[in-house]
Amino acid sequence: MEKIEPYPLQLRPAYKDYLWGGDRIIRKYGRSEPPGVYAESWEVSDRPEGMAVVVNGPLAGRSLAEVVELWGEDLTAGLVGGRFPLLIKLIDSRRRLSVQVHPDDVSAARLGAEAKTEMWYVLDADPGARVFAGLKPGVDEAVFKRALEKKNFEEILRVVPVAPGDAVYIPGGRVHAIDEGCLLLEVQQNSNTTYRIYDWDRLGPDGKPRPLHIKEALEVINWDDHEDPLVKPSRLAEGADGETWSILRCRYFEVDRRRLEGRRDIPGGCCRVFFVAEGEVRVEWETGGLELRAGMTLLVPEAGAGVRLEPTGAEAGVSATVMEIRPAGRG
Repeated sequence: MEKIEPYPLQLRPAYKDYLWGGDRIIRKYGRSEPPGVYAESWEVSDRPEGMAVVVNGPLAGRSLAEVVELWGEDLTAGLVGGRFPLLIKLIDSRRRLSVQVHPDDVSAARLGAEAKTEMWYVLDADPGARVFAGLKPGVDEAVFKRALEKKNFEEILRVVPVAPGDAVYIPGGRVHAIDEGCLLLEVQQNSNTTYRIYDWDRLGPDGKPRPLHIKEALEVINWDDHEDPLVKPSRLAEGADGETWSILRCRYFEVDRRRLEGRRDIPGGCCRVFFVAEGEVRVEWETGGLELRAGMTLLVPEAGAGVRLEPTGAEAGVSATVMEIRPAGRG
């Protein structure tokens, strides 16, 4: 069998041109893509309909699926069904997304679907930006069905104003929609199951309404979901090299925000994904290194001695913000 020692991977994302997207991902992060619609950028993706591909080192040109097959648990001990357990995206909502819901583990098993719990971290947002996350108190199945008939979903959905740095949790079973004007980092289970409930009466690229999945949605909605979807971060550490905040812990993934003011050593033995939200970062490991600017992603395998992060720039006192994402229980 081919033997290539694990090393940190820079990936070329897969892009999606859904009708509600824009070009904010390309513009904000200076990506060299041709003009077009880039609704989503699948930064770390082990899915055939949108596969990420390695661009650095001896595995350049290989798909993430091939890396999983080659390295197995040396990439992450959290493989699910032989695949990388998470799907990590950027989302640009130039227009609002459909009202939708995803199944949780129990309802997915019942329907033969893929479970999908996710979290949104707000990277950028227009003034007044918001998302819809969960149902308002008192909305039961009967009220929901009346909203379906009258198409008055804004009256029954919980409205959450958002700004850069906010995070919103969307467990399976929570009805939701991303409104216009948001640029989000989405962390989710490796799933592409979405049940569309209402699409604001718009037409798809073929001039016809996009399909809805009302029957399935009604089977997976959690009618007892009354928790605040806005996440409350907690500070983990603070020192001369910056600070670290825990954004979210759930049974599928863990997300931290690291504000780097100086050199930071990150231990090995844990699969991590770093996304540079602000600034520029030099990443070094035993056999190499990379310069990452805002909007770039790095997948660090579980096997290895760890990495060193250091903000870079022309001025003294430079800093950077890095999101760290791990399969649950790997930190």
